[in-house]
Amino acid sequence: MIALDQVHLSFADNGRVLPVLEDVSLQVGAGASCAVIGPSGCGKTSLLFLLAGLLEPTAGTVRVADRSRTGVILQHYGLLPWKSVAANIGLGLRLQGADRERTRARVSELLVEMDLAAFADHFPGQLSGGMQQRVALARALATGPQLLLMDEPLSALDALTRERLQHTILDVWQRHRVTMVLVTHSIEEAVFLGQTVVVLTDRPARVAAVVENPGAGRADYRQSETFFHQCRLLRTLIREQVHAD
Repeated sequence: MIALDQVHLSFADNGRVLPVLEDVSLQVGAGASCAVIGPSGCGKTSLLFLLAGLLEPTAGTVRVADRSRTGVILQHYGLLPWKSVAANIGLGLRLQGADRERTRARVSELLVEMDLAAFADHFPGQLSGGMQQRVALARALATGPQLLLMDEPLSALDALTRERLQHTILDVWQRHRVTMVLVTHSIEEAVFLGQTVVVLTDRPARVAAVVENPGAGRADYRQSETFFHQCRLLRTLIREQVHAD
């Protein structure tokens, strides 16, 4: 589904070359989930934008099976404040030229799925952060994506809401059978949601480690000793990387 081969990414700034990603290679199979974790500003979002086709690599290759069927959820949701919940969810379908009846039917399904039916006519500013996140998730799912890219989608939420929505994301991944790539700063979130966890170095980001995490995908995974072991392993890897830098 996804393959990055020796990818480099640099930006030009007043005649200077600013390297962001350096020799990044990784693969994510169809229907799998991958979490990406690393220091702030290391290039995690840039990596996600490469997968979405919003950036092109300076060198190397990025292959995505069907980029036209990609849903993207940004850190601050990207909802249009002047459109209702229903209109926000149906935006992608409308941009694709879907007729009103198809759009209305799909939006109705997602309003129910995300427990938002009572708020269809509300505006984003009238919703809690958790509800806004569910709207963003519904909008990303409306067009039937095969790939779901998420850039720290839960970072602004309180701990209880964040954990509840992690289960929502888990449920969406399993029921919709999407390939999922999640950027996060949370070790626990990465371990709960990522079957593979990619640890990046500081900028220019390289792949410091790839941790296989087959237990991800179980709703009760947090209570297992394996979960705590994986969290400890990731903390050690990140700590070693900080000391190495």
